Amino acid sequence: MPAEVLDPSDLAETFRAQIRAEVAALPEPLTLAGFRVEGDGPTQTYAEYTRRGCEKVGIRFDQRVLPAEEVERAVHEAGSDPSVHGIFLYYPILGLAQDRWLREIVDPRKDVEGLHSFWSRCLYENRRYIDAERTKRAVLPCTPLAVLKLLEASGITDVGAVEPLAGLKACVFNRSEIVGQPLAAMMANDGAEVISFDVEGPLAYVPSRGNGSYEVRGTSVDRATALAEADVVVTGVPSRDFPLVRAEEIKPGATCINFSTLRNYDEDIVRTAGVFVPRIGPMTVTMALRNAVRLHHNRQG
Repeated sequence: MPAEVLDPSDLAETFRAQIRAEVAALPEPLTLAGFRVEGDGPTQTYAEYTRRGCEKVGIRFDQRVLPAEEVERAVHEAGSDPSVHGIFLYYPILGLAQDRWLREIVDPRKDVEGLHSFWSRCLYENRRYIDAERTKRAVLPCTPLAVLKLLEASGITDVGAVEPLAGLKACVFNRSEIVGQPLAAMMANDGAEVISFDVEGPLAYVPSRGNGSYEVRGTSVDRATALAEADVVVTGVPSRDFPLVRAEEIKPGATCINFSTLRNYDEDIVRTAGVFVPRIGPMTVTMALRNAVRLHHNRQG
């Protein structure tokens, strides 16, 4: 039986309906400021997706296209501007090392992408709230969060459980600071055993049962073994040299998700997978807008 191909647009619209209702109930309109450098390309496309997403839920999108050397100053100004409620940066801007610094100058109270180190600490320490009263929810990075929500929609998770991915094995191809690494940690926080691959080799993210944390260990597990055992396979390799994941490599019935801009799966994957998600873009933008509303609620107390 061929895999169910899950369209992220359908799930995104479900979340957008919830966001629209929350935004409409606010006493003031929300404004999201997006910063990118001049020129065409993927960042322009991503910013356009954000504009459309904002329009659909009633959030104002203020796109600011600047020379790279002016972005830092503009982000500082947006952080202190009470009329700006959320900040979105479209990378690359200055280059890998400098872009890491740009993430740190975003006010975490306005960081809709959830990439500031304040939010990273919450994630890696598995802190779901930022106040003792547990009334202010932490935000998570929008692309890994989109993957988790798509896993929920696939029916593979135990929604509502303390560890909704307990007992599952996952295989993730990507260990970037922005997506792959936080995704592996989030899945381990939710109970999954994760084998994470990148050019430096595999690592295992192993849940520590009962205390809501995980350990990262070296492992000798190879690609073939990890794929054959994985209930969930997530790929995000932005290279045409990546050997496509084929139907005969995966566990029958596995849920397979691709978040790369390139195709990481062979077309025959639907013969063996249970659920296949070929892209996640609409959900990434929607989770950023969800974060914007959550951050606003946190600021209002």
